[in-house]
Amino acid sequence: MIKIKLLAALAAAALALPAVAQTQTPGIDKRQANQEARIQKGVQSGQLTPKEAGKLEKGQAKVASKEAKAKADGKVTKKERKKIAKSQDRQGKKIAKEKHDKQATAPVR
Repeated sequence: MIKIKLLAALAAAALALPAVAQTQTPGIDKRQANQEARIQKGVQSGQLTPKEAGKLEKGQAKVASKEAKAKADGKVTKKERKKIAKSQDRQGKKIAKEKHDKQATAPVR
């Protein structure tokens, strides 16, 4: 359910932005996709519980929101990129921490 809401919010944000602004952050977009994949792999392998995955998805949505806000005026500044990168760093650490804690569930098949 959370994934559906997240995807809907991201799609709405993408449609609301000018086409030029959408292509300004390929590095940020690639990293977001990588972190989403890490979360999904964690769920599939059983390293992440559904509750942990939900919290991480919320964090990803916040980063996506910051990116959309930065793109809103058509220009993503160095300062905005740095702020987004810092948020992604924090989110990446959270993903690693949750995946490698001793809590585990049965792998999803």
